[in-house]
Amino acid sequence: MNNGIEKHFLDAGTTWSKILTVSNGEKNYKIIPTAELKSLNVEFEAGTGHSAGLKNVKKYENEVVALAIGAKNNLENENIVLDLGSRDIKWVKFKSGKFSDMDWNTNCASATGATIEMLLKFYDVKPEELQATDEKYAVTCGIFGLEKIMDDVAKGAMPAVAISKFIGGIAQNAWNFTKNPDKLYVSGGFCENKCFIDSLSKHCEVIPLGRFVLVDGLYGEYLKTV
Repeated sequence: MNNGIEKHFLDAGTTWSKILTVSNGEKNYKIIPTAELKSLNVEFEAGTGHSAGLKNVKKYENEVVALAIGAKNNLENENIVLDLGSRDIKWVKFKSGKFSDMDWNTNCASATGATIEMLLKFYDVKPEELQATDEKYAVTCGIFGLEKIMDDVAKGAMPAVAISKFIGGIAQNAWNFTKNPDKLYVSGGFCENKCFIDSLSKHCEVIPLGRFVLVDGLYGEYLKTV
């Protein structure tokens, strides 16, 4: 590979897109609203995500494959990495450093990330106001959670408390979906949601990997071809 030429890799989510640019062996990461993708004059060597088709992508990679490749170097022996986004939830399990199992669901986590962002804006709540609580909503997706939140707020509950209970339900669903492990590595935007990480930590040990695991996976797969 010619290190002097910039190479770009794209994880295009529903709301936010993550971009990795590699030049002279140096990696640069950035996050932009997916709505801005169309205005970029960039050719991507590889892309993944629901909205990757919006841009000039030479090769599309399955999201689970990108997740597995990007996370592999961060995992120890037998462990699971979870990626929870705006529209879906997926996990990959490794055993003795090799792929062992996976699952991907576009229903039970539907719109969770996007729903939380909308709720924070609607109720004028700052992310730092959210705190993990012992009480949580038994919901399976963002749409069903709206009714619970609105009912509680109408009865006088503080919006921040109601949203926190919703996030607690998401955390428990995520833990159940990954088959109740003792340790979970977490990828995606929820790594930056302290309420989610603290809520999930009530069930297992949590190790956040950040938001760029999938683009790192795309780059890792690209290196195998050059």
